[in-house]
Amino acid sequence: MIHKQKTEKLSELEVIFTEPQHSFRWHEHDYPFELARWNHHPQFEIHLIRQGSGRFFAGDYIGHFDAGHLALIGPGLPHEWSIDLAPDERIVGRDVVLQFEGDSLLKLRETLPELGDLQRLFAQSRQGIEFSGATRRNGVELLEAIGQSHGLRRLWLFLSLLETLNEAPPQESHQLASLQYAPMLDCLTTERMRQVLDYIHRHLDEELRVSVIAQQLNMSEPSFSRFFKRTTGHTFVDMTRKLRVQRACRLLLQTRLSVADICFNVGYGNLSNFNRHFRYEMLATPSEYRKRLER
Repeated sequence: MIHKQKTEKLSELEVIFTEPQHSFRWHEHDYPFELARWNHHPQFEIHLIRQGSGRFFAGDYIGHFDAGHLALIGPGLPHEWSIDLAPDERIVGRDVVLQFEGDSLLKLRETLPELGDLQRLFAQSRQGIEFSGATRRNGVELLEAIGQSHGLRRLWLFLSLLETLNEAPPQESHQLASLQYAPMLDCLTTERMRQVLDYIHRHLDEELRVSVIAQQLNMSEPSFSRFFKRTTGHTFVDMTRKLRVQRACRLLLQTRLSVADICFNVGYGNLSNFNRHFRYEMLATPSEYRKRLER
């Protein structure tokens, strides 16, 4: 009950305005973008990444995304799609975002009982869902079409999109955050996490020190460690390892840098440590992983 009250209280963390003539919000934006960061809000969100690849966060889930990534994010679930960019680099039109009030939609069941079919999808989205296969392809097509439509056709496409996601077979629908994930978020927490993630992204190729970020947040190291684990579901060390390995995976795929060069590029001081951490996350050495990609 306390967590529920906390989530409801935070409904203004990202204020989402729906135009009077629309029942939901559809928009696209570039990256970087001021709201493309670790955030949460009380609306449901269907999110498409048109181009680029990087790290995807949803609660305590950390994964990799590529162009065409499609996800449904439930109310109150923190999320972010992060890409390492060169200074002044910009990806135009990277994101397509559709945000809507699920509770308002379900209230229409009194007159439109068929909408009750969405209840299971909405419940699962509390953990976040990413889609693949035909569900993803059809969902992307419908989401893009909504942006070019008006009136009843726009509403029909929206309901068709929800139907497509709702009918996704199990192999094309993957839930993200763990069931036990329950962050206690407030405005201070959100600002602190923004600073932490910004620090990690900017210094991932260097030695990351808990003492430095704790000092920036005016916290003791033990207090910061407890805060970070409670908010993300990971220790600072675990999160750093996952992000470094994911950056290494991208470099193994997109460049011809040697494993040794990549090791130092992602912040490891020695190759054996890098290999051990990489195998822990990917169940393969960096060399094995690259060979698998080249087949």
